[in-house]
Amino acid sequence: MLKKTTQLKNMLTSDQLEFIMEAHNGMSARIVEEAGFKGIWASGLTMSASLGVRDNNEASWTQILEILEFMSDASNIPILVDGDTGYGNFNNMRRLVKKLEQRAVAGVCIEDKLFPKTNSFIGGEQQPLADIDEFCGKIKAGKDSQTDDDFCVVARVEAFIAGWSVKEALKRAEAYRQAGADAILIHSKKHSPMDIELFMKEWGDRHPIVIVPTKFYSTPTDRFRDLGISLAIWANHLMRGNITNMQSLCREIYEKESLVSIEDKIAPVSEVFRLQGAAELQEAEKIYLPTRDKSINAVVLAASRGSELEELTKDRPKAMIDINGKPILYRTTKTLQKIGIKETTVVRGYKKEMINDSSCQYIDNDDHENSRDLYSLFLAREKINGESLIAYGDCLYRKHLLVDLLDNESPIRIVVDALRDGGDKKAKDFVCCSEDFTSDFFMKKISLTGVQEGVAENASGEWTGLIACSKEGAGLLVSTLEEMEQKSDIRMLSITDLLSELIKKTEVSIVYTNGGWVDVDEMSDVIEARDFQGNL
Repeated sequence: MLKKTTQLKNMLTSDQLEFIMEAHNGMSARIVEEAGFKGIWASGLTMSASLGVRDNNEASWTQILEILEFMSDASNIPILVDGDTGYGNFNNMRRLVKKLEQRAVAGVCIEDKLFPKTNSFIGGEQQPLADIDEFCGKIKAGKDSQTDDDFCVVARVEAFIAGWSVKEALKRAEAYRQAGADAILIHSKKHSPMDIELFMKEWGDRHPIVIVPTKFYSTPTDRFRDLGISLAIWANHLMRGNITNMQSLCREIYEKESLVSIEDKIAPVSEVFRLQGAAELQEAEKIYLPTRDKSINAVVLAASRGSELEELTKDRPKAMIDINGKPILYRTTKTLQKIGIKETTVVRGYKKEMINDSSCQYIDNDDHENSRDLYSLFLAREKINGESLIAYGDCLYRKHLLVDLLDNESPIRIVVDALRDGGDKKAKDFVCCSEDFTSDFFMKKISLTGVQEGVAENASGEWTGLIACSKEGAGLLVSTLEEMEQKSDIRMLSITDLLSELIKKTEVSIVYTNGGWVDVDEMSDVIEARDFQGNL
């Protein structure tokens, strides 16, 4: 791979219009690279904004260097840093170039204003320009200090910003070219490219030209190509987009006092980990740390037809009912994958040939017409051999329910939907708990005390079909299944019977929720599931 400095120099001297994108920290630098950009603009405005200070050299140059080091480490493409005025005189410029090279930054752009600078879009006409000879000395000092021949110094001409004519802009640009600048950035705050066009008409192709079309953004990009521009900088748009999104998100969380409505609209924590390079650390742990088994098995029960749905399940099992273009079961297994579960076993039965996702393993309940859900679980008992999760294949679950369940470290735990105003009368698997739901239930240890199938009176909530267990809990669950199989016809029993047996032997912990799932039993549930999925 070419050095970062060489990559940037090639972009400046290319006969094609090139583009670089603003970033302001390590994360945004990596995102810019992944998007396909060939270079990064380390914006003084947005780096300052990320620190909560003004773009007036309020952030010291050493603080900016620290940000740049993280950005450079996080990316493999060149960074052109907005170096303001060079943070002082020629001597500061010499030291700046030295420190940038040490951090593998490919180039620096300095502007011909006075230190401390003010952003060009704030009262530009009142901002005095630097003396041409003094600024040329700063350029020469930077070029003489570099140890990498391909390190680039870009000279930014602020004549148009300060209200000067094209003649002044051309005079300064030519002086900076002769002083050794690798390219000229010609800046304008007009909403049309008029200044740029006037400049380019006289400038020709004597030296690479860089522009920042923040104000004249509506100009067709091909116009920049026609003018012979070498490099266009999208200068502050990641930060501005972040601000809009953060403001909206904060308002919604503040107003709703909950995360439920926004969790599925934002990047999952796993995406943060990916951008941080967590996978590389995990691979390194395999080399340098003892092996630790963190795998979780999932068993999804999807053997039933769901005859209450009549024509909808005539040619497919209930778990394969279409919800906005994808079957229920597909959506459930993909949610399991999103939370890190790598092995999912589906127990199928009715129209089993319809269930054939290659990412899953399968166990067939060929006696599905004469058996209930407990028998399907019994057939899959060998898959419950460590940290395990059990779910119904005809339910949709929001991701946070599964995450909350797995985060609980009790040997056996279930998710219960707390009842309000007497609960949903259609609910079947009512349960009683040691304490009813309150807002501080996270601080309490709540356990299952009884099961009331079909009886809502005095119940604490409805069981959602979700069970999780530790390795210890898995052993107890499987042994209880085998005992029940010995004592009676297990085909006629339900998982609520299993829960009743388990609470005789151990504590079954409760993870409360308020909604966040849909159990598809009848047509009204299908409609609810489509709305539910549409809001994810």
